[in-house]
This record gives sequence, structure tokens and C-alpha cells, in this order.
Amino acid sequence: MGRFNYRLVAHIVGMMLIYLAGAMALPLSVSLLCHDGAQFALTFSALFTLMIGLLLRNFGGRGAAFEFHESEAAWITMAVWIAIPLCGTLPYLLTGAASSFTDAAFESFSGFTTTGSSVMELPEELPEGLLVYRAFTQWIGGLGLILFVVAILRKLGIGAGILYESEFSGTQQRKLHPRLARSVQRMWGTYIWLTAVLLTLLILTGMRPADALCTAFSTVSTGGFVTHSSGLSQLSNGSLMVVTAFMLLSGINLSVLFRLFTLRWRKIGPCEELVWYLGLFAAAAAVCCAAFLKSGNRLADSVLYSLFHIASTMSTCGFYLPQLPHWPLPVSAITFVLIIIGASAGSTGGGIKLRRIIILLRYTRNYFTRMVHPQAVVRVKVDNRIVPEVYVNKVFAFVFLYIAGIAIGAFALTLCGCTIPDAVCMASANISNLGPSPLLNNLGGALDYALLPEVAKWLLTLLMLAGRIELFALISIFSPAYWRQTT
Repeated sequence: MGRFNYRLVAHIVGMMLIYLAGAMALPLSVSLLCHDGAQFALTFSALFTLMIGLLLRNFGGRGAAFEFHESEAAWITMAVWIAIPLCGTLPYLLTGAASSFTDAAFESFSGFTTTGSSVMELPEELPEGLLVYRAFTQWIGGLGLILFVVAILRKLGIGAGILYESEFSGTQQRKLHPRLARSVQRMWGTYIWLTAVLLTLLILTGMRPADALCTAFSTVSTGGFVTHSSGLSQLSNGSLMVVTAFMLLSGINLSVLFRLFTLRWRKIGPCEELVWYLGLFAAAAAVCCAAFLKSGNRLADSVLYSLFHIASTMSTCGFYLPQLPHWPLPVSAITFVLIIIGASAGSTGGGIKLRRIIILLRYTRNYFTRMVHPQAVVRVKVDNRIVPEVYVNKVFAFVFLYIAGIAIGAFALTLCGCTIPDAVCMASANISNLGPSPLLNNLGGALDYALLPEVAKWLLTLLMLAGRIELFALISIFSPAYWRQTT
């Protein structure tokens, strides 16, 4: 394959850092308007990030050849997903919001991976500009840092397709245009449009503009960062229903949303994943509502809480409300299962993804069919299309690695002093990029990330990263065979 293309990696990382520095202009503007005291920290962070980005792009990446192979895409993906959050720690450190680099890194990686786990116990006491920055990191990372590279760097040629596949590892994302860059731009357009509409509706329902902006960023990205320690309890019922609807929308494949919003319904074609997603939401919400009512909760609270909770869990957004007086165990069990399943493929949500679950179920059904009829020729089909056997094998490998990641992560957390229920809940929530939801407390215990030892925080950070880049890129760069191939 030839020498590893380090110059291209430096060029891409440098370019992304330059854009990150530019993105800090939004929270800096909010900080200047509010006079919250975070102006210097955000200004210095932006200038320092810009300087590092320029050095990497103009010196480390000088003369870079815009050609690379599939094995190099894993390194590019990892380099971007590590460098951006590391530079993103600066505002937390300089404002004093984080007491250590570990806490700053935990918060930054949680933001960019849209996990939403937080060590900020009283977010309402943070400067407004930092709150906007914190939520904006989730919005930036929501659709994917690599897709941003594909959208703006047209020199990549065939390499853009390799990076595109690495971002949607094993999900066969539909393209919205024959030209890949144009397809990604349409996805970003849909993402921006969703955010703008939600922001407008939240302001109209009575939210403060700053809170509405942070909530819109965190909802559409399915991130889950909140501006108050009590979650979204400050919101009116109207705002809660708006957030519920947009959490549900954010868990749908963006290519499907684009065709829905542009009235190109015929081009959607059969979409079993969407049917499963909406059906599972309706069924889970109905069961939870019945369980809440049976436990003695009021009808209005049971309906609102069930819809909000299931939308938050399925989309892996992780928003929460103060718990109802009576919390039945079946709701916790449903919550745990939905966390593992996750949202739709091609959405901003985490988890295994529904499309993979459908493929696993279809394969299992076919296996039993062949047991009864050994001569039968049956293939796995989704949306009336045959799924290639190579892809089915990749799905099995992914699910195995995903479950193994939860098991190994939970075991390691028990060695850090966590109880087994807490460890399993934290490992599952963070690898699924759900993160903050204390609704898991009813299955485990108090998930207070701020009190965890530093080793546990770094372990959870690794799980967040593994869940966001969907494991294959992370594992490949630790493979000796990978390094033999790229050197």
C-alpha cells in the first residue's frame, strides 16, 4: 500500500480545528451579550485552536496527497474524533468549570460524541456562553465530524466515499444525490432546518432564548445536555410536547426526513425501519403508560411522562424530568432494552440501531426455516432488497463487539468500585451515547458521574468514543495487522 499518508491526516485535522475555532464565535457572541465573564476563556480557546489548526494544515499537511486507502480512513476518523474533543477541553479549563483535565475531557468527549453524560452538577451556575458552547459541541458532533470533512473537502475524490462509509459503519446509509458531497450537504441542510424550526417553537412556547438555543442543539443532535440540574422540569407542557416530537424525529434516518420534508414521498420507497421505529415507540409508550397508571400515578402525568421518556430513550437523547411518585420495574426493564436497541440507522442517535436488529431477526427466522426445510433457499431481505451476506456478517460482528464492550466496560467499572447494577447501567448508557438519564437509577443506583474516580471517567470516555464511531475504526487501529499494512 505504500507509506501511511500522515500529511493528509494532519491537513484534515488542522482544517477541522480551524472550523472549530470559527464555531466558537457563537458562544463567544452570547458571552459578550450576557457579560457572563467567559469572554476571555472563549476568545483564548478560539485563538489557540486556530493557531494549532493552521500549524497542522499549513506545515504538517503541506503538500499532502489527497489519496488514501480504506485502512487509512480508520486512522483519519480516529484522529479527527480525538483531536477535536481534546482541543474542546480549553473553555472548560479556562473558565474553571472543570476542576481537572480529566473532568474537562470527559465533558468535551461527552459533548462531541452526543452522549450527554456530565460532571457539571449545577449547570445553571455556569456562564451562558459556556452553556451554549457545551450544547453546540453536541450539535457539531451530532451529524458527524467526518461528514463535515466530506461536505467541505471535495479534493478527496474516491476517498470521500471511504470516509462516508466509515462514518455510517455497517448501516448502508441512503444517498440523497449521486454526488456524495451534495448528498452530505442535503443532510446538513435537513439538520439545520430541524434545529431552526425547533428553536422557533421553543421560543414561541415561552422559553428563554439562551435556554431554547441550548435545548434545540441538544435535542436535534440527541445529545441531552441540559441547562438546569433538574433536567427539563422548567419547561411548560407545550414545550415538553415540542421537545418530545423533535426527539422522536431526530431518531429517524436523515435521508428519510429529507424526503418527507421535501414532499418526495415516492422516493422513500418501502422503509421497514421507520415502521418498526414508530411501532416500537407506540407500543413501548402504551405499556409504560399502563404501568404508570397501575402504580397509582395520575393519567395526565402517565401519558406525558411515557411519551417523553420513550422518545428520549429510543432516540438516545437522554433528557429527563423529575421522576413520578411511583416508578414500576417494567418501565426500567423497557428502558434498558430500548437503550441497547437505539435509534434508526443514519440518524444522530446511538445504540445498535434498528436496521441491524431487523437483520438479526430476519436471519434468525431464516435459520429456523432452514432447520425445517433444509433445501430451502432463503435470504435476508430488508425493504424488499436482499441484504448481502458480507453485510449480514458485519452486523453479527458489530453486535458481538457491542455486547462485549458493555460487558468488559461494566467489569472494569466494578474494579473501580462501582456496584454491578451501576456498572452495567453506566456502560450501556455511555456506549449507546445516551449518558445522563437518571431514569436508569431505578434499575441501578445513583449515576453521579462527578463522584467517579478518574480511571472510571476515562473508561467511560473510551466507551463514548467507541459507541460514536461504531467500534470498527477504534478496534482496527489497535490491530497489529493494521499497522503492518500501513507502514
